[in-house]
Amino acid sequence: MMGKLFGTDGIRGRANVYPITPETALRVGKAIAHVFGAQGQTAPRVVLGKDTRLSGYMLETALTSGLVGMGASVLEIGPLPTPSIAHLTRSMCADCGIMITASHNPSTDNGIKIFSADGYKLPDEVEDEIERYILAAEQGNDLVGSEKIGKAFRIDDARGRYIEFAKSSIKNHSLKGIKAVLDCANGAAYSIAPLILRELGVEVIATAVNPDGYNINADCGATHPENMTALVRRHHADIGISLDGDADRVIFSDAKGRVVNGDRIMGLCALDYKARNRLANNTIAVTGMSNLGLLAAMKEAEIQVEITQVGDRYVIEKMRELNLNLGGEQSGHLIFLDYATTGDGIISALHVLRLMKRHEKSLHELSRFMEEYPQKLVSLPVRERVPIDQLPLLSAQIREATAALGGSGRVNVRYSGTENKIRVLVEARSASDMERWLGRLTETVKKELV
Repeated sequence: MMGKLFGTDGIRGRANVYPITPETALRVGKAIAHVFGAQGQTAPRVVLGKDTRLSGYMLETALTSGLVGMGASVLEIGPLPTPSIAHLTRSMCADCGIMITASHNPSTDNGIKIFSADGYKLPDEVEDEIERYILAAEQGNDLVGSEKIGKAFRIDDARGRYIEFAKSSIKNHSLKGIKAVLDCANGAAYSIAPLILRELGVEVIATAVNPDGYNINADCGATHPENMTALVRRHHADIGISLDGDADRVIFSDAKGRVVNGDRIMGLCALDYKARNRLANNTIAVTGMSNLGLLAAMKEAEIQVEITQVGDRYVIEKMRELNLNLGGEQSGHLIFLDYATTGDGIISALHVLRLMKRHEKSLHELSRFMEEYPQKLVSLPVRERVPIDQLPLLSAQIREATAALGGSGRVNVRYSGTENKIRVLVEARSASDMERWLGRLTETVKKELV
């Protein structure tokens, strides 16, 4: 029996295990062609890309079969970052875009992200319509006649299109004089990201640029910044840039090898935007995971902050609702809505490098605007995803911790949107308070869920 497919970021799971199987991918392809074909007068055009996982070949073939069997035209662009799918879907007037990726997850996972014609992730109602079609007991004999079968085309200049788009986001300004370590996570940006930086004059020390189908995100990339920080120190680089597997998020390092996360990047960009009268509605959007230190710094700078639930799609929804142009997540999903419709690690990196050049300051100097509260996030595997309010011990512990911390800290306990894990975050003004409550909460989670 098939269960619910879409999570917070498309369809995701272990490769060759439901729902990430060729059979389901075939049905997804049919469903996408059915839903988007019904919206227009002609057969839909679909941009299709992937990251470097071995299972991407399997899913690409199955998706393409389902799409062309329903009459769709498929524009295959091969391994490129997720943001390039969003951009090319718009620039090529396609009806939708599909990215085969599990982002920062290990190579044993894979997934399917879908973008609308405008380059944004699908609204819930369209996901629901696709899911209903996929989960129908019988999809029916709705394949097109043999004379209307679609075609698949390889788009040979897709790389060049995205390269020029990314560089144009900083108006092709020279970045000469900057030495950067670039960790591409053996993922989708392995060839294109070093090329973009070098074309703008950056001296690049590239690492994790040799994907073999299995090593994506393996001890490298945004989830393992220690790889980047060690190389920054060894090569005396000015900055470290660490992308994740599909390059929609990025984490930085300063010249001393100290990690600079998404909170600090959002804040320093917000201050720059405000100083240049470019911050739309004097507001940024962040999630509930952002550090209280960022909120305090923005308040001092008289910049408003909108807080959303966790997930870059919710940040983008809020930004579009309020007409904002800057937002993101502490984890490195940074959204520059003037240029991109989704988190884009490469464009984010270009803007940080450009900001360093404009101000003639190091990343450390630019990111010193906030005092970070001690904060720690622990992820634990769970047997099942029992609603937290139905766990009496954990619910009571959360209430007790929240009351004790008051306005000087907070607790955030939630299930991952993409993995079978629960995430426990505790933040407090003092490290001892943070460690004490984190220990108590994780022990309670282990008793009730692990």
